[in-house]
Amino acid sequence: MGDSDKNIVQSAAKMMAVLRSFDASHPELTISEVAARAGLDRGTAFRLIRTLVSLGYLAPVPDSPRFRLTLKCLELGFAALESAGLKGQAAPLLRGMVPQHADAASLGVLDGADVVYVERVQADLGRPGLDRRVGSRTGAYAAALGHAILASYDPEEASRILASAERVRLSERTLVELDALMERLESVRRQGYAISDGENAYGLRTIAAPVLGRNGTPQAGISLTVRSERIELDAFIADALPPLLRTAQALTAAACLTTSAA
Repeated sequence: MGDSDKNIVQSAAKMMAVLRSFDASHPELTISEVAARAGLDRGTAFRLIRTLVSLGYLAPVPDSPRFRLTLKCLELGFAALESAGLKGQAAPLLRGMVPQHADAASLGVLDGADVVYVERVQADLGRPGLDRRVGSRTGAYAAALGHAILASYDPEEASRILASAERVRLSERTLVELDALMERLESVRRQGYAISDGENAYGLRTIAAPVLGRNGTPQAGISLTVRSERIELDAFIADALPPLLRTAQALTAAACLTTSAA
């Protein structure tokens, strides 16, 4: 039987229009903005937003008239995403951050003492030889991505991993001494993200966060990288850290749900 107007629940269609009005370019919206983007009158938008807030799919932004999607929205897509694995789940989220917040976004996993890039979205970094293709490696000791993952390990295990491989300076800022690296990991563990300013490659700034599984076990890490001439470090962190952490939290929620269902 083909679809017809009498077989369509209009209120459900309008609710989906409200949810779709939020995207990477419009992560936070007022009621009037939702109404305009969803093609609804303000009263209908208000009632639908309040319903979605009560159900946990939208949340008010503190000290603001705006609303945002919650991580609960991801549960709607997890069943379909599970077959794609972490790489498939990360790809569209990484694309949503480049080039708006960074010149490159990466998903990496730890293999021994190296970080292996398993997904990468990259604009022009303007640095020959720095195209981190999927499958390429870099020493975890010298990368913010590696620090973010290692900081999620037990310190004794992280120390063992770092000590298992040669550590050479990639720039004058690269940390190679084990004690200094362990101090860095403790700082990363406290703040929940890692920063590299020219340590892995001169002229590039990177922030990274871990993706965790059940019981806090490290699964992977995601990072955002920008050319130093594009933006100062503090401004880069202020702009890029919120979407980075939201993405890491979303992938962590997906990883935990997938593990729980296995």
